[in-house]
Amino acid sequence: MARQRALRVGDEIKRVLSQVILRDMKDPRIPPFTAVTEVEMSNDLSVATCYVSVLGSDRQQQECIAALQKAAGFLKRQIMDQIRLRIAPELRFTLDSSVEDGMRMDRLIDEVMGRVPVSKNTQGEPDADGATSDLAREEVDGEAADT
Repeated sequence: MARQRALRVGDEIKRVLSQVILRDMKDPRIPPFTAVTEVEMSNDLSVATCYVSVLGSDRQQQECIAALQKAAGFLKRQIMDQIRLRIAPELRFTLDSSVEDGMRMDRLIDEVMGRVPVSKNTQGEPDADGATSDLAREEVDGEAADT
């Protein structure tokens, strides 16, 4: 029973945080493609671990998490205004890379299935557009691991 309530409260907090981040947050460190992917509540509802997906560089992702942590007081207040809870949960923000991992897996599957041409560059040198192929990076990493 308590676990079911924690799941429902987590879903509501996720909904509120998503709306507030999209609509009310004006911090330039929070990119427009920031999404709350999951909120896990402790059984006593005192801690909310918020998984946030940020599309951007590693630096942008870290800055976004720092900005959200700094705005935790504001976000708590918004949650308490919209959800009736006895205590305001402590918000902990964690970077969720599952969206990026999924896009990478899709790209690898497309390459294996032949839907996307695999780069002929297997030496880790930049292509004509200046990018190094993932296949080349993996092969170089694999060789380094074998030695």
